[in-house]
Amino acid sequence: MNLVHCPECEAEIELPSDVLLGEIVECEECGAELEITNLNPFTVEMAPEVEEDWGE
Repeated sequence: MNLVHCPECEAEIELPSDVLLGEIVECEECGAELEITNLNPFTVEMAPEVEEDWGE
């Protein structure tokens, strides 16, 4: 079982066994989007906000 803690609300999150580096997962408690930043040991950080460029 791959467990990490949400950096936003500290909830325990169970990661799927086939999770990939850079994958985005959502915290079920607070809805925060988290990016997998390391696979051994598993770590997550808040996912960067995607900004619209509107073709500029």
